[in-house]
Amino acid sequence: MKILVLGSGGREHAMAWALEQSAARYGDTVLVAPGNGGTRARRQVDVCDPAQVTALCAAEKIDLVLVGPESALEAGVSDALRGAGLKVFGPSRAAARLETSKGFCREFAKKLGLPSPRSANFSGPGAAEEAKTWAAAQDFEVVVKADGLASGKGVVVPENAAERDSAIERLAKSGPIVLEEKLSGPEVSLLVFTDGRSVVAMPPAQDHKRIGEGDSGPNTGGMGVYAPTRICPPAMVKQILETIVRPTIDGLAREGTPYVGVLYAGLMMTKDGPKLLEYNCRFGDPEAQTLLSLLDTDLREIALACVGGKLAETPVRWRDQTACTVVLAARGYPEKPVVGDTIAGLDRAAEVGDVRIFHAGTADKNGAIVTSGGRVLNVTATGKNLEEARERSYRAARMIEFEGRQMRRDIGWRELARATGGYAASGVDIDEGNRAVELLKKKVEATHSSGVLGGIGSFGGALDASALKKFDHPVLVATTDGVGTKVMLASAAGRYDSIGHDIVNHCINDLLVQGARPLFFLDYIASSAISAPRIAEIVGGMADACAASGCILLGGETAEMPGVYCLGEFDVAGTMVGAVEKSDLLPRPGIAPGDVLLGLASSGPHTNGYSLARKIFRGLPLDATPAGLERTIGEALLAPHRSYLNVLRAALDKKLIKGLAHITGGGIFDNLPRVLPKGTGADIESKSWPVPPLFALIREASGLSDTELFRTFNMGIGMVMVCDPADESAVRAAIGEPVFAIGRVTAGNGGVRLI
Repeated sequence: MKILVLGSGGREHAMAWALEQSAARYGDTVLVAPGNGGTRARRQVDVCDPAQVTALCAAEKIDLVLVGPESALEAGVSDALRGAGLKVFGPSRAAARLETSKGFCREFAKKLGLPSPRSANFSGPGAAEEAKTWAAAQDFEVVVKADGLASGKGVVVPENAAERDSAIERLAKSGPIVLEEKLSGPEVSLLVFTDGRSVVAMPPAQDHKRIGEGDSGPNTGGMGVYAPTRICPPAMVKQILETIVRPTIDGLAREGTPYVGVLYAGLMMTKDGPKLLEYNCRFGDPEAQTLLSLLDTDLREIALACVGGKLAETPVRWRDQTACTVVLAARGYPEKPVVGDTIAGLDRAAEVGDVRIFHAGTADKNGAIVTSGGRVLNVTATGKNLEEARERSYRAARMIEFEGRQMRRDIGWRELARATGGYAASGVDIDEGNRAVELLKKKVEATHSSGVLGGIGSFGGALDASALKKFDHPVLVATTDGVGTKVMLASAAGRYDSIGHDIVNHCINDLLVQGARPLFFLDYIASSAISAPRIAEIVGGMADACAASGCILLGGETAEMPGVYCLGEFDVAGTMVGAVEKSDLLPRPGIAPGDVLLGLASSGPHTNGYSLARKIFRGLPLDATPAGLERTIGEALLAPHRSYLNVLRAALDKKLIKGLAHITGGGIFDNLPRVLPKGTGADIESKSWPVPPLFALIREASGLSDTELFRTFNMGIGMVMVCDPADESAVRAAIGEPVFAIGRVTAGNGGVRLI
């Protein structure tokens, strides 16, 4: 049998590769037209000219055609080939309108009642003004789409009304447009084989459309993909088939346009379930490269079964592996890709185990492979899990070089984030820590004298010290703490000054919750080997933080311990001593149900939750700037712990605050109860303050519950004040910055409830 793959991209190279795996066994010949620098047996043809393609098939005595690009489907090539009596794996022009006209797709989805975003179509001379009026009247944000084919680049997700209206005006100049509701949630690509009646799903995949790391920058045709994804487990695949895909196939059949080939559903996994964003009427690119690497049944047999209406009788098997594809793009892509650059390192990269290199925008120029398009190469690897496949793919990709090569370094990072589990799975078990405190409490309390006023578990203690003459009844308060695994991020980023601020400000806040002001600070730094510049940077940060709070940096210890710490690792801890008038100790007596809980903003995660945060972002380079952030992920995570001393000074002097809770390890669930008397609890309104972008990204990327998140991170509130409702206005006036009313003290047993 002679088989023709029609197209010239990475998708078509992958299709030809899959067919060639069984060609010798069946005696098949596989041709690709027009192909690219990586395909064999190439033939020149205009894929959008039905007459040319039909003539080529007649001349080559082709038996089966697999149509790759959507442009050929729109041109009616499938219809012409079927009219000439050929077997064609690809839908008719009428069926392909699901992709070639977004307006048709939206109306068809509405007619079938498919779960979809709300939308409206606009065309004609007044389309832009009508669309802007409609968009302004909606109670939801909109996405602007060109109606026709745009190679994945005809979609604009505006940030504001001005961007929305500009996109409407620009796209409306080229033809009809579609406006649809902006949905939120992770996107999933679910591709299926179909013969017009039966449907067989492929492993669900996740694409990375944006050019920039962290899903930033303009849309592209796709910069990388992996499959399968845990976002879409088997039960969800079944639901999508039953509520979206099968109704679509059945609906087309009823209208006399049976669908044969691959149908690709682009889906948004919303809180209300999966919703249809778009249909593509062919293999995705680079989804094809990824999925065909997992296929364990001959593609030839599946294609013939679809063409012959016998898919239900054909077993389709998949390897129990994960595949990951990384796209290498040309300089200037996606706006104006530069072509003609020589590519080096292909042979070396191909030697990496379980790696396949699929050519996309390449050409063979006098024996040298050069760039000839925007997306140049697809490096696909398989492995027992995503981490293994991803490592192999990137290892090979880094061996390939050409001028201005673009490559996202974060393909699959969200999947890795979802695999982290909770804080306990990151190596930190809050419950076990609390249990340890309870087990040792009696022994610790047995060492106390009558002068000890503090309790166990408050990260410090208070000691009667009447010698402080300016006090009527002075109390010394001491606290010792560390920075935790945030030091590992600092080491990876090569930035250490913020760590000095972290430890000092953490200790200051721990003194504040007992009403004390800092007197002096002692530091402790341990490392595998002393680096004078690093130590100077850390201690310099400490000195700056102390100076800002009127605290003396009295001294410290620097320990060099090779063998205890791995090369490059270090740790920081510190002790701070402060003083308070005994009558001003916090929490004050009288905290009662009805008291107001006021929150002060944090500057970031401060010094807690980093064991989990590092796992969530381990697939994202520290110098990447994810969408929604205005700085790199490394800068956001390393933002210094904030000191609340100067902010709270006036309110404390006026005795307006009954209690303070520093939101550190254990989050608001573990820290707020420290200031609540017996018989009370707290209700926290989790939507009463704006969640900072970093925490929103953590929530979205990890998929963790609010309970887990609020028990691990401060979620944007670093200090909680307890005050009488009658004093709330005075507290706000004394603070001098935004104050959030986040909840109230309730009757209870010391627990905190998110509402």
